[in-house]
Amino acid sequence: MDNFLPGSASLVDCIDKKILVILRDGRKLIGWLRSYDQFANLVLQDTVERTYVAGQYGDVYRGIFVIRGENVVLLGEIDKEKEQNLMKHLQNVPIAEVREAQKREQERAKIREKAQKRVLESRGFSVDVLEQHDSY
Repeated sequence: MDNFLPGSASLVDCIDKKILVILRDGRKLIGWLRSYDQFANLVLQDTVERTYVAGQYGDVYRGIFVIRGENVVLLGEIDKEKEQNLMKHLQNVPIAEVREAQKREQERAKIREKAQKRVLESRGFSVDVLEQHDSY
């Protein structure tokens, strides 16, 4: 426990390393952590926004990215070997194809939610809200 640093001070070990950051809105950013402050505001360099859908992924280059700390849900260092093994099972496709697949997936999810709502209401349950929202 001698190495424990409370709060954002624990990020000191991640400086100049490739990290994955998941934001509150669901975006996944991958980049090199260059700086941070006491509020866990982050500066990423050579950042890409990666979108995953059904065994496929697409990247959009974002460059230098400043992230407000309150929007960070999760962050962690990327292990190069594990990333390479994972990427063997995923297909890199143009981002336009990934976004189309993502839209189709969202439409299917809406249809499933509506069907769930109908079934629950027919059995006497009250279904007020089945929406995705930012619960943070």
